[in-house]
Amino acid sequence: MYACAYRNRLPLAESALLVLPLGAVKPRGWLRRQLEVQATGQTGHLPEFWESLNENSGWLGGTGESWERGPYYLDGLVPLAYLLDDDRLIGIVEKWMGWILNSQDAVGHFGPSGLADWWPYGPVLKAITQHHEATESPLTIPLLERFFAYMRRDLALNRLHTWSKMRWADTVLSVAWLYNRNSDPELLDLAAQLMAQGYDWAHHFTDFPHTQKQSVRFPMRTHVVNTAMGIKTPAVQYLLTGWEELRRASWTALQVLDEFHGQATGIFTGDEHLAGKSPTQGAETCAVVETMFSLEFLMSMFADPAFGDRLERIAYNALPGAFSADTWQHQYDQQANQVLCTIARRRWTNNGDDANLFGLEPNFGCCTANQHQGWPKFVQSLWMATPDGGLAATAYGPCEVKARCRGADVRIEVDTEYPFDDTVRMTVHTSAPVTFPLSLRIPGWTSEPTLDVLGARLPAEPGSFARVEREWSDGDTVTLTLPMSVRAERRFNDALTLHRGPLVYSLRVGERWERIRGADPCPDYAVHPTTPWNYSLAVDPERPEAIVERHPIGDMIFSPDPAPIELRVKGRLVPEWGIIDNQAADVPQNPVTSDAPEEELVFVPYGCAKLRMTELPILA
Repeated sequence: MYACAYRNRLPLAESALLVLPLGAVKPRGWLRRQLEVQATGQTGHLPEFWESLNENSGWLGGTGESWERGPYYLDGLVPLAYLLDDDRLIGIVEKWMGWILNSQDAVGHFGPSGLADWWPYGPVLKAITQHHEATESPLTIPLLERFFAYMRRDLALNRLHTWSKMRWADTVLSVAWLYNRNSDPELLDLAAQLMAQGYDWAHHFTDFPHTQKQSVRFPMRTHVVNTAMGIKTPAVQYLLTGWEELRRASWTALQVLDEFHGQATGIFTGDEHLAGKSPTQGAETCAVVETMFSLEFLMSMFADPAFGDRLERIAYNALPGAFSADTWQHQYDQQANQVLCTIARRRWTNNGDDANLFGLEPNFGCCTANQHQGWPKFVQSLWMATPDGGLAATAYGPCEVKARCRGADVRIEVDTEYPFDDTVRMTVHTSAPVTFPLSLRIPGWTSEPTLDVLGARLPAEPGSFARVEREWSDGDTVTLTLPMSVRAERRFNDALTLHRGPLVYSLRVGERWERIRGADPCPDYAVHPTTPWNYSLAVDPERPEAIVERHPIGDMIFSPDPAPIELRVKGRLVPEWGIIDNQAADVPQNPVTSDAPEEELVFVPYGCAKLRMTELPILA
């Protein structure tokens, strides 16, 4: 199948890039292996042992959990199944979708009987539209038309509230998806109603008052997952209105979250609410995958290369950092400086004592249900179409894209070990010569990148898209080299974090995994340190030097034994820096002194280190 992308119909605002349908981009190489690890891990087996998704689920016609968990799960399972063409997973999808698509009543309502909360429809509608792109089910469009007509009538009395009020934009995306296919003007009226009843995230970020760690329990506007979903909402508001101030608010959202709650991995803290910049505050896994989805939408709307830089930084660091290497266990909260994962009281804003365990359902089950969309949707978003009939590489990883470009079938194979390697090789396949533009994102962190097309060197400016428009023939090659130097970033209390390319690096801390509760196949584990973690760095912050050591990418990609790449730098122990409140104490104010002997320290990619120190002080 060679995909065609839909443009936004007027009066919706034009998007800079066009989202390709599910299946147009497929993973290859290590990235396919990562999705296979997910499929054989918790994602592929969760309904077998988690009661929230068993045969009694309300989304299968039962009397069990009938709110967000089935929709969340499907929103990740559907793309995973079809990206891998996995018959077993597709069978699970069809079981759920079969019931859902046949559950609609005479007034247009579908899903669990008596469900009156609009929020769970946000994720389930996304799952339904993805399923339609993969299968072209004849049931989808009629179901959506009847449901949205019902919703439009019912919103006058059953208004958005609590979760649905904060997360209204997710539903609007599916309304716009249908409008771009049937041009029904009543859908625009529905979208306007949802925006009018929903929370104004553009104003929230433009006049941002939450500049400190929050202490009030459950104000919706500081809830970390609401915030992660809210990042895309100004762009959704812009989609409906075309107002420039809403467009600008998309950049403002990321700016204020970085300034007051940002972490080195590109995510922001929230354990359960916004929690400041300390590297020992938690970042929720739900917020990681929802921020990724927000960035993917922002990239489609505005084509800012910085959105791709951040998306890669989260996908290649914070996402795998929340999981065991085999993906059977996940955390509710991850910490950038994480030296002890146990059941104990920590300085969370209001999460439970088990929030940073690795397990099935630490703290609460929302992440158990919602974690699955991260990798599949990232793969889907590696490539997008351009409005003038071309293709754009918005993020990098080994993959294949198949699309119609100016009337011709085009397939591009991407061979790379990025982000562990700096070279991305692309091979164009066409049935006949065709002229179309190819736009390649050049990350802002690189210096002196090179772009070679059939041996000719072309311009490539960091922080931009390099556009190549030419006649392409079968077998044409493009090689993009993105030099990766070691960079140091100043963080909380002037601590230092090391970066190389899109990867964040953490001090490798020895790990002892202790099974503490739960049943097979997914028990809960505490993780204890077996090596010291309280080091300072002996590096020049302006020009950090490190020995870079590559290893073959293993079967479990984000494992520390060994990691695909290591940095070796010098440092010294800081003996007085210890554990307070069952976690690493705040980073000492820089610079620090130490009489301990100098040692060689090993840093590994953040996603490989389940115990880690990411922000470290500097030696005087």
